[in-house]
Amino acid sequence: MIFKQADISKKPVTFRTATASGRIKLRRSTVARIRKGLTEKGDPRSLAEIAGMMAVKRTPELLPLCHPLKIESTIIETSVVPSGIEVTVTVSANEKTGVEMEALTATTVALLNVWDVVKAYEKDGRGQYPTTQIQAVRVVKKAK
Repeated sequence: MIFKQADISKKPVTFRTATASGRIKLRRSTVARIRKGLTEKGDPRSLAEIAGMMAVKRTPELLPLCHPLKIESTIIETSVVPSGIEVTVTVSANEKTGVEMEALTATTVALLNVWDVVKAYEKDGRGQYPTTQIQAVRVVKKAK
């Protein structure tokens, strides 16, 4: 099988933006720990934001058919809700191709980092994660 990166050579440079969001479902007791700052590994929200920033920049390394882009703006918002943490990422660039994969990658990596920080509190007696779920990762808005 042959894979090809899309030919964008004839496309004009345009201001592009994309917003992606997702959430991680956590136990209420884990959410309470987060709110009180009692997560041993550190603040999952801060880590999610830093990891998401790094993920935006590394998207073409992780998704081989994505073009390397000059990202001009990344905004990562995290919020603690009763059922877990929600992450929203908005990425912007003046480029020939869209930035939705960067927004999706950042959202997913941010949520994975939350899971890593709180996994000790999410395991059951058998070491499994019966309620923890990364959910609803999607592109909320895309514009050019």
